[in-house]
Amino acid sequence: MSKILICGGGVIGLCTATMLGRDGHRVTVLEADPADQPAAPAEGWNSWERPGVAQFRQPHNLSSRFRMISDQELPGLTDGLLRAGCVWVDYLDSRSLPPTITDRTPRPGDDAIRFVTGRRPIIECAVAAMAQVAPNVTIRRGTKVRELITGASAIRGVPHVAGVRTTSGEEIRADLVIDAMGRRSAACDWIVSAGARSPIEECEDSNFAYFTRYFSGQRRPRRTGRALTPMGLFSILTLDGDNDTWSITLYTSSKNKAMRALRDTATFHRVVSACPRQAHWLDGEPVTPVLLMTGVVDRYRRFVVDGRPVVTGFAAVGDAWACTNPSAGRGLSVGLLHAQVLRNVARRHIDDPGAFSREYDADTESQVGPFYRNQIAADRVRIAEMTALEEGMPMPAPNPVMAKLLVASSQDADVLRGLIEIAMCLALPQDVIARPYVAAKLAELDGCQLPQDPSIVDRQRMAALLDG
Repeated sequence: MSKILICGGGVIGLCTATMLGRDGHRVTVLEADPADQPAAPAEGWNSWERPGVAQFRQPHNLSSRFRMISDQELPGLTDGLLRAGCVWVDYLDSRSLPPTITDRTPRPGDDAIRFVTGRRPIIECAVAAMAQVAPNVTIRRGTKVRELITGASAIRGVPHVAGVRTTSGEEIRADLVIDAMGRRSAACDWIVSAGARSPIEECEDSNFAYFTRYFSGQRRPRRTGRALTPMGLFSILTLDGDNDTWSITLYTSSKNKAMRALRDTATFHRVVSACPRQAHWLDGEPVTPVLLMTGVVDRYRRFVVDGRPVVTGFAAVGDAWACTNPSAGRGLSVGLLHAQVLRNVARRHIDDPGAFSREYDADTESQVGPFYRNQIAADRVRIAEMTALEEGMPMPAPNPVMAKLLVASSQDADVLRGLIEIAMCLALPQDVIARPYVAAKLAELDGCQLPQDPSIVDRQRMAALLDG
């Protein structure tokens, strides 16, 4: 079997390592942050320092797709997450269904929608514990990679990555180097420095600012609305956490200076209190101040240009390949799907670097790329809405199909299931909309005046809330 190096020991790097190790490859994970995971996962929130992960204590979510893949490829991980204090979430639980849904009969396959989730440090502790005992996997923390080293080309004129050189000068050879370093990956610079042509890279600032506060209490709040709800000048995200915790996030345009008042806890609470379906999420003990995150970059990379790999012996996975606005909470789920794609291609082509690079690119584009592109499209629509409201301009017309899907999902149990599948990375919007039953329900709304959400906070009300 092959020798594989993985640069980055976060959730996706360690899950990738475990999959490949179980296939018999000799896998070494190089993680720049020196601190090992705490012995007790519950201590991870307070004691584990991960400066290499900017969003380590920002909200994260594991979707149904994450559980489905982990149960298939990483048996035992779901149980490990539960032992660490993570919790089951079921959006089809009778207490979570909208009151407008009268058909509450269970459907075959409903169990697939249930998932287990928690805060990022706790999730990563459970994943690290799994990888620590995985066969053929060695984890080296406190080892930072400086550059790629190359060897004999597998394709004429294309550099072949043969390993890495660390900041200490150590050379570590491998048959395949995997970049799992997330949003901060320097892979493009490494590749160009190795003598290769530049990968395709698209990058833009989504212009969102996130204001998050964590709470704790004896009972998790009852979900009476969608996890992510647009409220006009801001959107509100409510997520279940581990060990009797949960979080509330308000995100808005980073260009709207007035919204910076949300850093103040009293202002944050006033605004959340004005959200009728989420106000009760404040009924707990705050365990953090309001945490701010800005400068979230949407970025996409492609390492095959005009049908030709820029390098061989190298692959990027998860956020090192593409990353987006994290409000939908899909990053870890899409990342695990990407890790599964990589593992599957490695099974077929680990001994053929050229075929590996081309097929990994093709499978990434077809199986993972749509999740990225759909999120980018949604981000652009949402920031345009916020900007128009801030400037007192008419709101851009919504996507008519998605607008009808939202309305129909509040009335029909099967359309609602389709919407949840989209949110949980189990299906793409275009696939759900194409289902005959869903298409027929949307057609019933043709020509109808779609209702506006009466709970949306308008511009005048928002100014009053911010001013106190």
